[in-house]
Amino acid sequence: MTEVNANMDLRVGRKYRIGRKIGSGSFGDIYLGTNIISGELVAIKLESISARHPQLEYEARVYKALSGGVGIPFVRWYGTECDYHAMVIDLLGPSLEDLFNYCNRKFSYKTVLLLADQLLCRIEYIHARCFIHRDIKPDNFLMGIGKRGAQVNVIDFGLAKKFRDPRTHLHIPYRENKNLTGTARYASINTHLGIEQSRRDDLESLGYVLIYFCRGFLPWQGLKAATKRQKYDRIMEKKMSTPAEILGRGLPVEFVHYLNYTRSLRFEDKPDYIYLRRLFRDLFLREGYKYDYIFDWALQKQKQQVKNGAPGEGKNEDEKDGKDDNSNQVQVAGQTPIQQQPQLQQQPTNGQHQSPQLAQPQQLASGQQQSAFIAKQQNQSPAAEVPQTSKNPNTRINYWNQEIADKQVPKNSTLGQPLRDRVQQSQVQQQQQPIPRATEPKDAPAPTGNPHWL
Repeated sequence: MTEVNANMDLRVGRKYRIGRKIGSGSFGDIYLGTNIISGELVAIKLESISARHPQLEYEARVYKALSGGVGIPFVRWYGTECDYHAMVIDLLGPSLEDLFNYCNRKFSYKTVLLLADQLLCRIEYIHARCFIHRDIKPDNFLMGIGKRGAQVNVIDFGLAKKFRDPRTHLHIPYRENKNLTGTARYASINTHLGIEQSRRDDLESLGYVLIYFCRGFLPWQGLKAATKRQKYDRIMEKKMSTPAEILGRGLPVEFVHYLNYTRSLRFEDKPDYIYLRRLFRDLFLREGYKYDYIFDWALQKQKQQVKNGAPGEGKNEDEKDGKDDNSNQVQVAGQTPIQQQPQLQQQPTNGQHQSPQLAQPQQLASGQQQSAFIAKQQNQSPAAEVPQTSKNPNTRINYWNQEIADKQVPKNSTLGQPLRDRVQQSQVQQQQQPIPRATEPKDAPAPTGNPHWL
């Protein structure tokens, strides 16, 4: 077993230094990275080359096929380093699920409608590129950072699938007896029934996400069963027995119209995205809201500042200097703010976009040392992770801000004894337990676990 050099500079793609572990995706772990030339922070997603169900290369190719669209993260580099596939991608902000928890698990109609407009644009663009996402949920939509702080980004394309041939436009055939792919809480009724997914299913899932944001919960959350299969069946039965009128009771009628429309679509139907966006835009204007892109989390930040006696608490709006007005920024615990963008670019649905080229795999001379470092990060002490249980609803958002603000990523890492054996043992355990193709989020009101960066 090779002894690890404590002064080793760990990189992928030759110029991206690996930092600490910051989260986990569906099929890999996420690390904070730094471009050693420009100092820019990036996210690095790693997947073991011995993974039982490798997905990272496929996900990188989906990102390439979708590149150029607004809200689609850019892949800086993809390749293989020692025992891992690596993808370097834009560093993004917190997920909508993180922000939902930050706002005490309730969004205002204004925030929901601002999000709905962007989410529909993102899904329309993905569909225009002949893909369906198949895992629409709040965890897979991340806000940007800095000047793009008001932009919604789509991530996690490990379950995405082409629904038609881009040249012939031939739609995939209708099939039944399919396994549930995606997240049970937001899955469409047809997905529960084992029917092949198409564009309609992404949109129905989005409808459940929007109602979840408005209400704070969905009627089929918290159902108990002896097995996962039985639990999914109970969720399906509850969805099928809950008409849109009941699900949207007390909400503006547009949410009922949206859900009824998506449920009425046939397998190969092209959704009327313009009609769906108009539903929510008309409601937005009728309620007298302004397209200022001030979301609930920005207002929540202001409330916390007032509660904590932040500077400028007693100033009114007329006394504030425009350059010092940070009302459109989200900043938790004094960390780097997320700037709200006053105007967003309209989402394109057609046209050609230049795609990033996937780099050829690179091998480091110190491959075993690199693997040991990654193993060390994967098995780091719990103190470096977000607590699994927390009474503080701001735990995950504070953790995210800490990672963004921590620009001083150490050039050298003290690794200690190599942990390759522990990594191999963990991989054996993972191979013995098949990766579930469907997941049900925990129903705990307090945020738990690591932020979903990608």
